[in-house]
Amino acid sequence: MRRILIVALALSLVLAACTSKDGGKDGGKGGKRPATVDGIATGAGTHQEKIDVGTPGHREYLLHIPAKVADGKWKDGKLADKPALVIALHGGLANMKQMESLTGFDKLSDGKGFVVAYPDGFMTTWNAGSCCGAAKIGKIDDVGFLSKLIDELTGAGLADPDRVFVTGFSNGAGMAYRLACEKPGKVAAIGVVEGSLVTECDPDRPVSAMIFHGTADRSVPFNGGGNRDFNDKRPFPPVSRAVDFWRRLAKLPEPHENVKALSGNTDCQGTGKGEQGVEVTFCKIQGGTHAWPSEASEMLWRFFDAHPRKG
Repeated sequence: MRRILIVALALSLVLAACTSKDGGKDGGKGGKRPATVDGIATGAGTHQEKIDVGTPGHREYLLHIPAKVADGKWKDGKLADKPALVIALHGGLANMKQMESLTGFDKLSDGKGFVVAYPDGFMTTWNAGSCCGAAKIGKIDDVGFLSKLIDELTGAGLADPDRVFVTGFSNGAGMAYRLACEKPGKVAAIGVVEGSLVTECDPDRPVSAMIFHGTADRSVPFNGGGNRDFNDKRPFPPVSRAVDFWRRLAKLPEPHENVKALSGNTDCQGTGKGEQGVEVTFCKIQGGTHAWPSEASEMLWRFFDAHPRKG
């Protein structure tokens, strides 16, 4: 028994030497990683976090931190090299965990070294303007929520404020549009998958945008149509309207440059980069339905990585 106790004590001393009292790791790369920064977990993996938005209750999000970031260079409790941040917004009647599973961004994050946040909508919906559901009816300030999320993660030094990217699916894609419309200074680029621009939009600066849409989408029809919400029978505008809006805002030509896609049924055309490196790319998925394309996540990251905010 005494020998077992001695072995256990020795093991505990070894572990204590590898981990700081607050749970941070001392990797010998410029200092110890704190267990949290401004209350946000810093360890490798996915953490469920809460954020106070000044209303009753709180909002939640998942935060995935790759080992490349957690084990990177820390100095005085701060990351020396701040990573990019991708915020992924789930579709209507879904949640943050489903978005994490749907996109596969965690695996990409681990390989490429960017941080991913998966926020939860209000009662499974986002207030994207004239859509959708409970969030719209309740006039939930989702722009405020997402803006504060960005501020907290960049303010804590866990993300580069010039490399914040927002993507979404369906209702979440509409929310990505709205955030870019109202807070363009907070995002470098957006990625829209099977979504529609259904909010008033008058940003004071352009953002880069990559837009995916299937020609056989019946929920948000490619050429417009359907109903915006259960209590709003107005049709969705065609996807071309959103493509034209963002390129004209940036004074860009119509998409004409071929962009390499990862599957044969996806045809991507880009405008080329304009002022401050802004670009719009439109990916038409022949026969694509209301679903997240298997190639979307990798292509979105490739686009995001090439379009940091400038100026």
